[in-house]
Amino acid sequence: MARIVVIGAGMGAMAAAARLAVAGHRVVVHERSGTYGGALGSVERDGFAFDTGPGLLQLPAVYRDLFVKTGKEPLEKCVDLSQVEPAVRHVFADGTTADLPNASRAGVGDALDAALGSGAGARWSAYMNRAREAWDRTRRPLLEEPLWPNWQVLAEREPYPSVPHKRLLRRERRARTLTEVAELELGGDARLLALLEQYALVCGLDPRATPASAAVLPYMEHTFGAWSVRGGMRALARAVYERCLARRVEFAFDSHVTRIIEKDGRAAGVELADGTAHEADFVVAGVTPGALDGLLSGVSALPGGSGVNIRPEGEVQPRSGLPSRLMVFLALTGARPEGTPHRTVLHTPDRGDELDRLFGDRPGLPAAPTLTVLRPADPALTPDAGHEAVTLTVTVPAHTEVTEADVQRLLGRAEAVVPGLRGRLLWHEVRTPADIAEATGADGGAVPPPSLAAGGGRLLHPANSTRLPGLFAVGGWAHPGGGLPHAGMSGTLVAGLIVEGPEFRGSQ
Repeated sequence: MARIVVIGAGMGAMAAAARLAVAGHRVVVHERSGTYGGALGSVERDGFAFDTGPGLLQLPAVYRDLFVKTGKEPLEKCVDLSQVEPAVRHVFADGTTADLPNASRAGVGDALDAALGSGAGARWSAYMNRAREAWDRTRRPLLEEPLWPNWQVLAEREPYPSVPHKRLLRRERRARTLTEVAELELGGDARLLALLEQYALVCGLDPRATPASAAVLPYMEHTFGAWSVRGGMRALARAVYERCLARRVEFAFDSHVTRIIEKDGRAAGVELADGTAHEADFVVAGVTPGALDGLLSGVSALPGGSGVNIRPEGEVQPRSGLPSRLMVFLALTGARPEGTPHRTVLHTPDRGDELDRLFGDRPGLPAAPTLTVLRPADPALTPDAGHEAVTLTVTVPAHTEVTEADVQRLLGRAEAVVPGLRGRLLWHEVRTPADIAEATGADGGAVPPPSLAAGGGRLLHPANSTRLPGLFAVGGWAHPGGGLPHAGMSGTLVAGLIVEGPEFRGSQ
């Protein structure tokens, strides 16, 4: 039985802890805050509850597998999980509305034909067929397996089979980015462009530079669906935490790890802020890359004389310069109208301004950003049936300072989706990039995207193994990247690497 210390109680870290405990190891989790869940926090006030992280779950199979492998009760016995219908309502800049059904690629095609005109659905469906090829080619290496040592293959090879477009007297052209896919393969329809680019924006990625391999993002949603959890996504975090407790994982909250201890050339434990040391055979770090570097400040050298750099040149480096999110939680009087979609995306009328503000040289909150509005039909989130809990989310640059005028502008924009909002508003709370930075430790409140192939490797995340033997990285800032399913899979991969060793070849 090995002694294992886990730093942080995020979803990936807890997933690893539960699996390692089932394998017979003694696992102790040290969390600097007073609670578990990482990004899956909640704001609770006056009988209202709001998720501070993702509001919907994709690929629930990741967590179904976790619960199957760590106990007798399956996921559905521990949380009330249901598909939302429709999966999403899109409100485009010209006022066109499209309700896309859940987990039905054929149904999405029909809905787009009905909303955008004949042919739109066929073009999108053909795109999803090609997206499936990208998914089939990258699912194992970018979700279910440790990062390949020859990761350059993933960085250089585009898995999306773009359609060649011949041009008079010029070489044929193929789409290399999401934006080019929309322009070349989706008929140039501005609404389909907005629909596709939104999948990059919500991950904090510039669609003009995001490789075409990001086709896997809409494919995952259309194929595997969007799921809600009764009581909010915080209930999922609670279920994973309770599964850890059932497997005798120990938790130490308000326990601030300040240093990773190295002995005989490998990770040997951690030191806490109060000066106490805790020995371990393995250390699993569910922290940001910058925080991990800080925890290694006392390590004089790694094997081979590489100093304290656990990610030397030639290996995948951490991403920097990623955007954050701004969230506004609205407590409303009055019942949620029957037939209201769980999620609505209100697209920007000024794409150029939005992209310039998010990724250009004028960083800041766009004048009219693409806005996601969550209106869950969940009585557990409100004091009674006569109230409604609504969450507004927009992508913003990291470090963005938010003013009350910014918030009021968002409220005004949200009234297009929630009529009479201001007259129903009891109170609101704001979660800024600074709040996210405080909760997660990410610089400027940055939010990690999932790993994607091609693009020169810019969208890959560092491997779970490190150059310091016995030290592993888990969570959204490590392979396979951000998002609930990817964080959960990072826990699977780290547990496999510790239990089976470097020959571990991934989840089966």
